[in-house]
Amino acid sequence: MSAPSVLIAGCGDVGSRLATQLLASGWEVHGLRRDVSRLPEGVIGVAGDLFNKDCPETWPIGAVDYLVYCAAATDHDEAGYRAAYIQGLQHVLEWLGDYGQVPNRLLFVSSSSVYGQQEGEWVDETSPTVAAGYSGQVMLEAEQIALNSGIPASIVRLTGIYGPGREFLLTQVRRGYRVAIDPPLYGNRIHSDDAAGLMAYLLEADQRGVALDNVYIGVDDAPAPLADVVGWLREYLGVTEWAENESVRRTGSKRCSNARAKALGWEPKYPSYREGYAAILEGRS
Repeated sequence: MSAPSVLIAGCGDVGSRLATQLLASGWEVHGLRRDVSRLPEGVIGVAGDLFNKDCPETWPIGAVDYLVYCAAATDHDEAGYRAAYIQGLQHVLEWLGDYGQVPNRLLFVSSSSVYGQQEGEWVDETSPTVAAGYSGQVMLEAEQIALNSGIPASIVRLTGIYGPGREFLLTQVRRGYRVAIDPPLYGNRIHSDDAAGLMAYLLEADQRGVALDNVYIGVDDAPAPLADVVGWLREYLGVTEWAENESVRRTGSKRCSNARAKALGWEPKYPSYREGYAAILEGRS
């Protein structure tokens, strides 16, 4: 049996981690990004721009068994989100059509911003999606394009990704970041290796013939109040200074559940922020 092939469109940080995991399992991996020199070794480069309607010249000719769409917006406004998540996806679907390629499944990487819940309530894949901001609303629109694409699709709603190179919170804590304790502001996280690992798990499950759901939330086992995370990091880093003013977090407070992904057999390598941040700070991840 020939190795399954996957095209990762928008092969940046998480896409490259996914590529590395799939290569280790014997997959043929094509990675689409503007600068293919930054792809991991072993990935077949597809030099292209998702924002440009012209098909990349190095588009794979043979079968594309799986498509993973994990673009990132370059401009953080509504037009930037539409370009990255709606127009970019439409371009890739058109290019597949041009070559008569029909993947077995499309994984579309979305975001937990589609949930507008703000009272610390638990959220799962069946919870109402009442996105407050344009980012969540555009994501919901893009999810529908994926689900109506004619390709069997699964949406992966990732929560706050952290990992090597994604250390915004660490920088803030070192500066004395002070957050409200009451009411608790719940945050949801997933280590970048686990975000990639969940996608690899779903692709390999589909390949084995496991029936997949159309939506999965990508989150670790332990959503936590931001004050707890900051307190733990302060202690770990030995930070004793506090900033003068309390910082207000921009987004709402909710707790995302990973029960559906875990029921499939997936387990995060970093079950909570403690293991994940310890690995980053010790240079292990």
